[in-house]
Amino acid sequence: MAKLWKLLKIAAIAVASVLVLVVVIVAGWVYMQIQPKDVTAARAKWETNMSPEAADRAALDLVSRMTLDEKLHEMHGSDMTGVLLSFIIRQTASPGYAGGNDRLGIPPVAFTDGPRGVICGHATSFPVSMARAATWDVDLERRVGDVIGKEARAQGANYWGGLCINLVRHPSMGRAEETYGEDPWLTGEMAVAVMQGVQRHNVMACAKHFALNSQETARFKNDVQIDERTLREVYLPHFRKVVEHDVASFMSAYNKVRGEWCGENRHLLTTILREDWGFRGFVTSDWFLGVHDGAKGVHAGLDIEMPIGKYYGESLKTLVEEGVVPESEIDESVRRILRTKLRYLTREDPMEYPPELAAAPEHTALAREVAEKGMVLLKNDGPLLPLDKATTKTIAVVGHLADDENTGDRGSSNVSPPYRTSALQGIQDYLGSGAVVLHADGSDLDEVTRVAGEADVVLIVAGSRHDEVGEYIVGGEDGKELTGGMAVGGYGRLRPDGPEERGAMVFQMWGQDEPTVFAGGDRVPLSLKARDLTVIEAATKANANCVAALVGGSVFTMEEWKDEVPAILMAWYFGMEGGHALARVLFGEVNPGGKMPLTTPKDETQLPFFDEFADVSEYGPYHGYTLVDREGDEPAFPFGHGLSYTTYAYDNLTVGTPEVGPDGRLEVTVDVTNTGERAGEEIVQLYVGFEGSKVERPVKLLRAFDKVTLGPGETKTVPLSVAVKDLAWFNPDANAWEIEPMTYGVLVGPSSRNEHLLKGTFTVEADG
Repeated sequence: MAKLWKLLKIAAIAVASVLVLVVVIVAGWVYMQIQPKDVTAARAKWETNMSPEAADRAALDLVSRMTLDEKLHEMHGSDMTGVLLSFIIRQTASPGYAGGNDRLGIPPVAFTDGPRGVICGHATSFPVSMARAATWDVDLERRVGDVIGKEARAQGANYWGGLCINLVRHPSMGRAEETYGEDPWLTGEMAVAVMQGVQRHNVMACAKHFALNSQETARFKNDVQIDERTLREVYLPHFRKVVEHDVASFMSAYNKVRGEWCGENRHLLTTILREDWGFRGFVTSDWFLGVHDGAKGVHAGLDIEMPIGKYYGESLKTLVEEGVVPESEIDESVRRILRTKLRYLTREDPMEYPPELAAAPEHTALAREVAEKGMVLLKNDGPLLPLDKATTKTIAVVGHLADDENTGDRGSSNVSPPYRTSALQGIQDYLGSGAVVLHADGSDLDEVTRVAGEADVVLIVAGSRHDEVGEYIVGGEDGKELTGGMAVGGYGRLRPDGPEERGAMVFQMWGQDEPTVFAGGDRVPLSLKARDLTVIEAATKANANCVAALVGGSVFTMEEWKDEVPAILMAWYFGMEGGHALARVLFGEVNPGGKMPLTTPKDETQLPFFDEFADVSEYGPYHGYTLVDREGDEPAFPFGHGLSYTTYAYDNLTVGTPEVGPDGRLEVTVDVTNTGERAGEEIVQLYVGFEGSKVERPVKLLRAFDKVTLGPGETKTVPLSVAVKDLAWFNPDANAWEIEPMTYGVLVGPSSRNEHLLKGTFTVEADG
């Protein structure tokens, strides 16, 4: 018996040892999956600062030495395991990888998304792109890109997918928050700035979604019908601008254009992007549902399928072996991928990238600065703002979003910062013990009435929750809405939140304290929800001193309540430091200087037709301020509008080049004076008018802007410049851009509203 017991003990010890060994091995494997790969390990193999020509030669040589399997490995995502494990263990993303070849010293693409930061790890959460567009500050946006580039490298990524530059054709667009607004010029200038900041740190930037992805709910099926002139003049100039400034990569869109999926659209990916614009980087698909036919994708010029090789893996190998897809097309795609990676791999880094860079104090300070400069003062009767800290003894902060840490939707742009600051917390932190801060979350209107009546001033926080608008999450090959959730080690379900709410998929994993909610889609209608309207009504009836702070990524119609609220501030999805920024703006520590990158309509009849479920949509040449101008409408707030705690006067518009050739530049100066008692920043806008055109043109188009800082009583002469080539129209019959010799209008002022603009003219002379 003793001998048997001894044998059992030995067996138990052996089994336990094996189990421990298995646990250690599995834990080690899991750890390795969630650890970022070294994307610069191969650097020593290559010459430093490789020129484009040298990168071309090296890429050709590499392709000649690769097997077909090795080539195809470069053309699709290859590692979702680490991404999923990172969500389970860290509750945040890890880079998504594609390609890489240890034998030949080729690093993988290590993708992280954006655009409000880096989605890997716990990074700085900036205000959304729309809020940053409202700063109209390209230098500030370049600084944001610089931080994003640093934090991407610190998290092990070398490829950033946050350059989302689809135009907001209609403000219901679900992912409007990720873009820079309705205007191609403003979008292009801001896109170049953030791209340059990111790529300075040898992180490849990806411009997306190419093209015409301007509605969300139907993005997996929508077929956009558009004429070639509108495509070139309205929806592509900002994409062309980033190509001209050497963007590394593009991502195709999910939707169709004129009957062809964007990822299989040779006119977009080859004719326009590569042949007309000279783009030399690589193109990836949007994730999971961005490719439908591998042969068509390769022929169109789509280089990488993400995040896995459903069509670019074994099935594409079969097509090559059977002669359906020429291996020469595979070679061309791989060459584009390799030469781009080599250029970025071999550049000298400007600094080291330790993990501590993520959400570093100087980065979060920049997030607050951006939030402050992006807030737009829409209305300020009285003026009620700025509030006086010395005399404001009691403030009520009310509304369903008052204590919501609302930084934007939870789709692919979701950043996980180490902390977030709500409007309520920001006010509490700012006032400390110097004032009483009351709070009512809006669920009890009697409570709203009570606290509003007891306060000196009421801050109403209203707008969109993160799960009500944004990236639309669907399931199934055909993009059908989920009828049941999926989860890894957890559960999923569709969550209806009442008759006025869109269903949402709730996704929770083992060990996750709070579920992740996916929903999104376009926001229809544009008005505030009933929950906010009832709070506004209760608060304004109880207290005349009300300020509305609007949270979201696009505009809201507000005709039913805006006359009852003396001060309205567009606060946007304001990032991790947004609550602190809001307090500083409200109490005058910061003079608001933001301007609207979108037209705010009085009602939706002033907008293009919009059907969020459309199978087919027609995109015309007019939207936003160009449509308002064409129809002679009066919006609630025009494009470019924004008030300040001081006032400005414009005078002495001088056209320095009254006559200019087609290769020249329009040079203009204008005097801007701060006529108030506070220092401030004014955004000076230049529009060009086309009244004399022989072809149909908009009334005017934005073609230059600048931000000027002015002390009380100070005047500065602001120079503005426009290249004549940027006034061309696209002639589809000649397939060429043409500059009309004629007299153009010059309109300069504080917004797009005609009565605010100083006016002049200049003439473009015929060539020769």
